[in-house]
Amino acid sequence: MSRDVLSARRWELNALLMRLDTDDAAVRADRSDATADDEHDPEGSTLSGEWQRIDALRRSVLDERAEVDAALARVDAGTYGICVVCGNVIAPGRLEARPMATTCIDCAA
Repeated sequence: MSRDVLSARRWELNALLMRLDTDDAAVRADRSDATADDEHDPEGSTLSGEWQRIDALRRSVLDERAEVDAALARVDAGTYGICVVCGNVIAPGRLEARPMATTCIDCAA
């Protein structure tokens, strides 16, 4: 079950990364247009601001995908659901809420 949940989340993150990459390419193309004076446009956000927003989202998605990959590696190693701090079992409810969790509730506190 955990492998299915983690694999599904990885697929979602990859799809999101593809959309963000498309958005990033569009903003970069718009920024390269010498006639785009978005810094003085009173309507909406600037292209620079939009690029920064996309970049921050992309980095966040990459970080989460790395967590998912690490969790999948723990599934393969047979250590998924075991707290990396104390070695106790991580509560199923915690893993349901946060499938990439590496610590039990007590150690996380």
